[in-house]
Amino acid sequence: MFSKLTELEKIVADQRAEIARLKGLKGPPDIKPSGMDKGTEPAKRDPKLERPSGRGKIRPRVGVEDQILSAAVPPGSRFKGYVCYLVQDLALSVRAIRYRRERWVTPDGQTIIAPLPEGTEGHFGPELRRFILMFYHQGQTTLSRLVTLLHGFGLAISEREVQRCLTDHHDAFLEEARDVLRAGLQGSRWIAADDTGARHQAKNGYCTQIGNENFTWFGTRSSKSRLNFLDLLRGGHTDYVLNEKAYEYMRERGLSAALIARLAEQPECVFADQDAWSAQLERLGFTALSITPDPVTIATEGAIWGSIYAHEFLRDTVLLSDDAGQFNIGLHALCWVHAERLVHKLDTFTDQHRAAQQRVRGLIWRFYADLKEYRLTPTAKRRLALRLRFDRIFRRRTGFVVLDRLLARLYANKAELLMVLQRPEIPLHNNGAENDIRCQVTRRKISAGTRSDLGRDCRDAFLGLSKTCAKLGLAFWDYLGSRLAVPGHHAIPTLPNLVRGREKPA
Repeated sequence: MFSKLTELEKIVADQRAEIARLKGLKGPPDIKPSGMDKGTEPAKRDPKLERPSGRGKIRPRVGVEDQILSAAVPPGSRFKGYVCYLVQDLALSVRAIRYRRERWVTPDGQTIIAPLPEGTEGHFGPELRRFILMFYHQGQTTLSRLVTLLHGFGLAISEREVQRCLTDHHDAFLEEARDVLRAGLQGSRWIAADDTGARHQAKNGYCTQIGNENFTWFGTRSSKSRLNFLDLLRGGHTDYVLNEKAYEYMRERGLSAALIARLAEQPECVFADQDAWSAQLERLGFTALSITPDPVTIATEGAIWGSIYAHEFLRDTVLLSDDAGQFNIGLHALCWVHAERLVHKLDTFTDQHRAAQQRVRGLIWRFYADLKEYRLTPTAKRRLALRLRFDRIFRRRTGFVVLDRLLARLYANKAELLMVLQRPEIPLHNNGAENDIRCQVTRRKISAGTRSDLGRDCRDAFLGLSKTCAKLGLAFWDYLGSRLAVPGHHAIPTLPNLVRGREKPA
C-alpha cells in the first residue's frame, strides 16, 4: 500500500512539473543546496566551555503598566518590597463613533461644519486601516480571509471596502517607496538584484528586487530584459540622456561608431520621455535598420544608462547578482554560491567524474573560506595570493570534459567573482536578495496575481516598505501608525532619510 501511494505521488509530481513546463513557468530546483556558505563558517568554540547566554530579559516595545497585587498575610508580617512578574497581553476591541459635527451658518450665508479628527478618511478610522495593511501585506493573508476576520470582530465592512483600503489614497506610500529606491541607488556601496515570476492581469510577468542590508524595493513588469532592469534603475525618472557614459555603454555593447557619431552630432542630448526619444531615433534612421545588435535597443539602453548617471545613481556602486544576463551592468559582482552550485549539480557517471567533482568542490570551498577571512582583514599581499590561487583552481584540467568546460566558463568571470578583492565590503553571495524576494513568492502563491496597475504598485510598495522597516530596526506597525496619523502615535522620520543615514562612505 505504501509503495503504491509513493508511486502515485511521484506521478502527480511529474504531471505538475510537465504542466509548469508547458506554461513556461520556472519549476522548483531538482537539487539540494550545496551548503558551501554554512560549511565554510569558522569553527565555533566548545559550547560546554562557554557560559550559556539564556533567553535574556524581556523588553517589550510598549510602555509597561504597573499594577500592585496585594497578598493576604497574617498579623505581624513585615513588608519586604515587591517581586516583579511581567505579563504581555493584547487588547483587541471594535468601536463605532458617531461624530456629531457642529454646523454653523455665518452672517454672510456660508455653512461651516466641524472637521473630522486627523487621519479619518471615509467611514473607517486609521487604526482599522493600519490593521488591514499590516495583516494583508506583512501578515500575508488573503483578502477573503481578512474580511472574514474583520466580520468576526464585529465590523460591518464589505470586501470591496477592504480592497479600497488596500489600494486607494496611498500616493504618499508609493512616493516614499520610490524615494527609498533613489536613496539606495545614490548612496549605497553595493546593491543586490534578483527576480521571480509574477502574475498581472492574467499574464506572466516578473518582479525584480533591488536592495542591500539597509533597504528593499520591488518592481513588477511584463519583461525581465536588461532594458527593463535599466528602466527600474532610473528610480521613476522618465528622461533619456546622451552623455559620455551613454556613449561608453553603446561602445561596450557593440553599437557601430558611425551610429554613435550620428547621435553625438545632434545638439539635443536630453529627451523628456519615451515619445521624444523614439522620435529622435526615427529621425536619425535607427528604426529602419535591421542589423545585429539591434541599434534601437542598444541606443535606448545607453540613453537610460546616461540618465541613471545624470541622476547620480550607481556612481560607485557594485551590483551583485546571480549571473542573470540582465543584471550585468556597471560594476558587477557575481554570487559565489551560485557559481559553486554549477559544479555541485553536474551529472557524473563514473567514479573518476565523481572524484574530480569532489576535488574541485573542496578547492572552491577552501578558497571561499579564505575570501571570508580576507573581507575581515584585507591586505595587498593576500589579494595577490588569492588571485594566483583562483587561476590555479579554475584553469586546471581534470579529465572530466564537462567539468573542464564549466571551470573555463567560471574563469571567464574572474573579474566579477573577485570583485570582493577590490571592494571587501560587498557580500560573497546573493542570499539576502533571495530571502527578500520570498515574500513576493508567498504572495503569488496565496493570491495568484493583481488585476490593476494600482494594485500591483501598492503590493510592491508595501512589501518593500515592510522589508525596509525591518532592516532599519523599525516595527511596520509603528511605521503605519505614524504615516496614517493614528492618534497619540509618535512620528517616524522618512525612510529615505534613514536609509541615507545608514549608508557609510566606502
